[in-house]
Amino acid sequence: MILVVGLGNIGDTYKDTRHNVGFMLVDLILKNYNFLQITNAKFKGELYKINSSLFLKPNTYMNHSGLSVKAVKDFYKCQRIIVIHDDIDLKLGALKFKKAGSSGGHNGLKSIDEYCSNDYERVRIGIGRSNNIKEFVLSKFNEDEKIILDKVLDRAKDALFELINSNDITHIASKYSLKVL
Repeated sequence: MILVVGLGNIGDTYKDTRHNVGFMLVDLILKNYNFLQITNAKFKGELYKINSSLFLKPNTYMNHSGLSVKAVKDFYKCQRIIVIHDDIDLKLGALKFKKAGSSGGHNGLKSIDEYCSNDYERVRIGIGRSNNIKEFVLSKFNEDEKIILDKVLDRAKDALFELINSNDITHIASKYSLKVL
């Protein structure tokens, strides 16, 4: 079983913010595919099944995402975890793929590393950077940025399904990585 995790924060306050691009990609996928919603309070998140893959949106807020990921991973004995997250070190419009490594200061990744190890694949979606990082990641995209974001999310959706089916992150990285749109 493959577990795909879209990182973000729950609630209307955080909807459509830069920190929620992981949630946005999962939502885009759910619009386009038939899914089964799995309800279980111990998973601490919204869990969906598409074919033989699970898609998770943790309800624990970003800083405690690992609690939700671990609960689903342990219950379903997931062999692979793919995490979709925002990356301030990449410009808006950039898309990168990575296997394992450091959290780069991302609190959602730090939490997953703490509870599950850092041995998972990452779909990194660039959001850009500003001086006040906390304020910036919790801000919404402007209209021009949304146009770029929609293109990146569409490309990331295609790449994600190819990654799920191929298990070859090097190939996916060379085929789908974008510096900036």
